[in-house]
Amino acid sequence: QHYFIQSNLSNQFTMEETFANFSKFGDTKSTGKELDNKKFSKLCKETGIMGKLVTSTDVDIIFSKYKPKGGRTITIKEFNLILDELCVKRFPKKESLDDKKQAIRELIAGKGPGTTGTTKLANKEATARLTDTSKYTGSHKERFGADGKGKGIEGREERVENDGYVAGYKNNDTWDKIRD
Repeated sequence: QHYFIQSNLSNQFTMEETFANFSKFGDTKSTGKELDNKKFSKLCKETGIMGKLVTSTDVDIIFSKYKPKGGRTITIKEFNLILDELCVKRFPKKESLDDKKQAIRELIAGKGPGTTGTTKLANKEATARLTDTSKYTGSHKERFGADGKGKGIEGREERVENDGYVAGYKNNDTWDKIRD
């Protein structure tokens, strides 16, 4: 059974695509055919199913109700059954069950997992102060050039030149000049 939703952009998205988008999120080995509880909760949060009427507890309970015994994931079949049950709770003011089913599918149609705000800086001033290389002292100062860029391996370890002279000898390459 395929559900096609007509969006404002006149593109058709299936529930299978939304299911696969969230199923594959963060898992390179995923086939897109199964969804675990964590990813299902993410789907419900990011698509707007979860809110005042549907809580995270409701989502967890319904997921556990429809997942196979001893299993940890659901397929598209169970996903559609869960949506049918959640739509009643999410849209209590809609008259018919078909309107509720259509509304919940329109809510999640063609959406994918988002990553906005996941790597946001907590305090930009503190981060800027701690990463300002002009204020570094001691051995740490040696690791950066005047422009603030790192020197790489040259700044991390003292490189020894194998030119045959003792370390620190100042009159390097002067033997021939003295003899002439």
